Amino acid sequence: MRKSEVLAAESVACLNKALGHLRDIWEEIGIPEEQRLQRTEVVKKHIKGLLDMMVAEEENLKERLLKSIAMCRKELDPLCKELQLDPFEEEEESTILQLEKDLRTRLEVMLKQKRERKQELKTLQERDQDLCDLLCMTPYSIDSNSVPSLEELDRFRRHLAALAAEKERRREEFVSIKRQIILCMEELDHVPDTSFERDVVCEDEDAFCLSMENTAALKELLQQLEARRALNEAVCGELRSRIVELWDRLQVPAEEREAFATYMTGSRAKTRKALQFEVDRLEELKLQNMKTVIEAIRAELAAYWEKCFYGTEQRQAFAPYYEEDYTEALLQLHDAEVGRVKHYYETHKELFEAVQKWEENWRLFLELERKATDPSRFANRGGNLLKEEKQRAKLQKTLPKLEEELKVRIESWEREHEEAFLVNGQRFMEYVSEQWQLHRLEKEKEKQERQLKKSRQIEEEMLYGSVPRTPSKRRVLGANTPGKVRKLNATSCTTPNSTLRSAFGGTLFHSPVSRPPPSGGKLGQPARTPSRVAMKPPRMAHAERNKENMSQLNGTTLSARTFKGGFQI
Repeated sequence: MRKSEVLAAESVACLNKALGHLRDIWEEIGIPEEQRLQRTEVVKKHIKGLLDMMVAEEENLKERLLKSIAMCRKELDPLCKELQLDPFEEEEESTILQLEKDLRTRLEVMLKQKRERKQELKTLQERDQDLCDLLCMTPYSIDSNSVPSLEELDRFRRHLAALAAEKERRREEFVSIKRQIILCMEELDHVPDTSFERDVVCEDEDAFCLSMENTAALKELLQQLEARRALNEAVCGELRSRIVELWDRLQVPAEEREAFATYMTGSRAKTRKALQFEVDRLEELKLQNMKTVIEAIRAELAAYWEKCFYGTEQRQAFAPYYEEDYTEALLQLHDAEVGRVKHYYETHKELFEAVQKWEENWRLFLELERKATDPSRFANRGGNLLKEEKQRAKLQKTLPKLEEELKVRIESWEREHEEAFLVNGQRFMEYVSEQWQLHRLEKEKEKQERQLKKSRQIEEEMLYGSVPRTPSKRRVLGANTPGKVRKLNATSCTTPNSTLRSAFGGTLFHSPVSRPPPSGGKLGQPARTPSRVAMKPPRMAHAERNKENMSQLNGTTLSARTFKGGFQI
């Protein structure tokens, strides 16, 4: 039995007990039966009214619960649709009270979710609006009247995160470009003169609109300033080059150059003004020293001619170089020619440097060849002789390779430019062949000179006898004539000398050292015959080798001479 049923039974028992007690009281008092009936009727009405009132109240409670259930069900269905949730499912065998509580609780939860989602949507929309205002973008498209789903809110959050990242990227880009713009303006001494430039430079960074249009305008402004700065730098560079050129031509002293050194770097507006002022001053000074300037530029032009291997005809083609009427027009012609030759050299610098490398190797090779024929090189004690021989052998292999490489490059250059590449007025390979030919002729000439010298030496030995390498002192005749040397065949010795002078192209050969007379030995001893001091005959190999040269002696007939004892008689 339920407790409520027990309490109901107890209530009935209490009522019966109370009625029985009332009857006992009425009995003791002696109240007649009619009044007892009346009094019992009053009790009945009173109890019935109380119970009816109580029943009515409970009925009202039931109605309220049913109304609440109906209202909750009515609100829950659209809420589930708005929140995109599954419909609420009631539990089976649930009482009215429990059902009303469940529905009411569910409704409260869903209403709270709705409020939270709406509030979050509002917050996200506010942030989105701020970012869109800063980035000048269209706000995120979402229905603010409907309740967003969890997926929609999540997509909105990711969108805002992307916008925030884009904002930071654009801000960093803006700050970087702004810094560069300020530097350019400082270098150009430029004051912001437009509203956009003032917004960029003077206003707060957070207030600047980071739109794509503004970013593009920022980049365009930076490009314009950088172009002006580059132009300014180029102009300053040209002015500095012109200043250095004029300094060199006018031979400006180093002290004056050092005083101007502070303006030789940078490209600010005041620097450019100072450079322009210096150029104007030097140009005026140039006009006052026209001859010196033209001579200086001619020296520069000659240096470039050397670098470009100009021949005589190419140099003479520039007639103003040889004029002596020093005018401004003449200077302009020289300036134009220097510019043209300099551009020509810079354009083909690699090729000229390759030719210069060959020239240097060729000169070194000739120097080593000259040293190889120098007899004094054998006195070397430091190992240089071996190094020179190795270097000479290496150059003999290197030069042909360089010539072949240059030949290929020059042929390609000539095909490209449709003109001949000249070195000292000749085509390069002709110039190289001529240098080798001159080298071979020089070696042949040196060889002939050595052979001629040797033949002369042999001829002289055949005429006068062998000459000792270390001259000996002449012996005196005797005590009566101290310090005097006896002359032997004084008259006959002049003829061979004069003959040799004419035979060897006028070269004067000294007479051989006088030999002691037959009586120049010890006193009292018989004199030696001349045959005992006769010169040894020349070796056959030498005679054969020099037969041709000996036959060329002018005015000398060796067969008509008679030699005896090494003296001509």
